[in-house]
Amino acid sequence: MLAIIAPGQGSQTPGMFNSWITNPELHELLSKWSMRIDLDLLRLGTTADADEIKDTANAQPLIVAASLLGAHALGIKNYAYTSGHSVGELAAAALSGAISDEDALRLVRARGIEMAKAAAQSPAGMSAVLGGDRDLVLTRLAELKLVAANDNGGGQIVAAGDLTALGALAENPPEGSRVRALAVAGAFHTDYMSPAVEPLRAMAATITASPTKISVISNKDGEVVTDATAVLDRIVNQIANPVRWDLCMQALKNLGVTGVIELPPAGTLVGLLKRGAPEIECFALKTADDLAAAKEFAGRHIK
Repeated sequence: MLAIIAPGQGSQTPGMFNSWITNPELHELLSKWSMRIDLDLLRLGTTADADEIKDTANAQPLIVAASLLGAHALGIKNYAYTSGHSVGELAAAALSGAISDEDALRLVRARGIEMAKAAAQSPAGMSAVLGGDRDLVLTRLAELKLVAANDNGGGQIVAAGDLTALGALAENPPEGSRVRALAVAGAFHTDYMSPAVEPLRAMAATITASPTKISVISNKDGEVVTDATAVLDRIVNQIANPVRWDLCMQALKNLGVTGVIELPPAGTLVGLLKRGAPEIECFALKTADDLAAAKEFAGRHIK
């Protein structure tokens, strides 16, 4: 049984479209999307530097576009489940058939802009806590009034909140753990992002949802969602609520998934799966050069 998943913010790298746009059809598709959302995805994914593509308003649509390009190139339709980490849920919604690719990109373009605005209102940040006992980590975060914004499983929890509190966490980490500050300009998936929710809800209300063809595993609680309206509602609400990727990985195991392909810009989620669900075979689709191997991998996991 095969699942196809999409990564989240922080997975972007300079020049990540270079191998894909040698295909004229993909080049044309990317150009069309760029015009549709008034953002030069083609330039951002080929010649822009790391600082420019790190900007939230650029990074989010860029990552979703990369995942959708990879999915188009892969061309596999008869898999069982899809899921995405944080902003990757927009790509998963399009893969499921709940919304169109263009609507996913319109929504993620607005998401990036509104989250950047929200981040500018109150200085805050995020740090990854790597290793350590989960309960001890969560207790330490509660002491510092920090939020476990991403519970990623595999011994990784991302703390978010006040910069002074994050500094205290780094100076005195939970036993057996280490803390790494993340290069993001805000506390995503916390109350700091509340100002972004209603603008996104208003835009989502303008999108026509269609019956899903592929079931979606939700970041909210790892539940399998088949109703398209529910898929959209959960994506909007998740902006200011924690990502439970640990529960998504548990769902993949419980559902009997044997293989997972991570779409570009791939690597992060495969790393988490190897630690959190080692019984599931994984494939990271990083460049167009990986397509033949990815299709062979899929063939081994589709009934």
